[in-house]
Amino acid sequence: MEIKNKTIDGGRPFDWGRTSADYAKYRDIYPPVFYRKIADRKLCVEGQTVLDLGTGTGVLPRNMYHFGAHWFGADISENQIAQAKVLSGQMNMRIQYQASAAEDVDFPEETFDVITACQCFWYFDHERIVPRLSRMLKKDGRLLLLYMAWLPFEDPVAGASERLVLKYSPNWSGAGETKKPIQVPDCVYESFEPVYHEEYEVDAPFTRETWNGRMKACRGIGASLSPEEIAAWEEEHLRLLTEIVPEEFTVRHYAAMLELRNLKE
Repeated sequence: MEIKNKTIDGGRPFDWGRTSADYAKYRDIYPPVFYRKIADRKLCVEGQTVLDLGTGTGVLPRNMYHFGAHWFGADISENQIAQAKVLSGQMNMRIQYQASAAEDVDFPEETFDVITACQCFWYFDHERIVPRLSRMLKKDGRLLLLYMAWLPFEDPVAGASERLVLKYSPNWSGAGETKKPIQVPDCVYESFEPVYHEEYEVDAPFTRETWNGRMKACRGIGASLSPEEIAAWEEEHLRLLTEIVPEEFTVRHYAAMLELRNLKE
């Protein structure tokens, strides 16, 4: 489904479904520590029922599955959900998925112990979704927001790759990340209170192929450009990588989490 938001990429439309194949192959990049820190907070573990919004290809449910929670996943893109079902099925994981905008996801009151949103919370209509999340969560249930991004000012490969994205997609607003806490609009605090946050740096391993694929699957390239533009970008990016990095390398990222408690009485 095509998404257009005047505050994102200058209003240029994008559709994650267009890049689902690359997303499934190259976006499963979170290191083990990313998932372990969630479990260390006693979230998304055995005995809990969890809803993952903006689940994409089911990266979070699939990688957290062995901690024992019962997972549901929702995403606005039917193509993403199709990939999620294939990947989960290949691993014999019982994860229930549905193609739906986050704002339209509807479960009975107090269904979930935890609701997660990884890399996606800013896309939602917060005024509309926050009361619904509070309703679907149990009393004292947790809303867990997660994020990970490369650091272009600290890592030369990330910086050079980002500049190439901007060459092809000048209004892409995903550039220039720095390590910082996850921010949410004020309306979130009407239903939730923050109880924990953490920001930390990680070196994520890549090959030239997998870093090219990960960059191609970003919003500024695979989700928004024409096939001809994508092919030209990919050729130039692979040439760039051949010039500046060995076949295997790491890219400096930061990860962040924000845990909020449901205030429902």
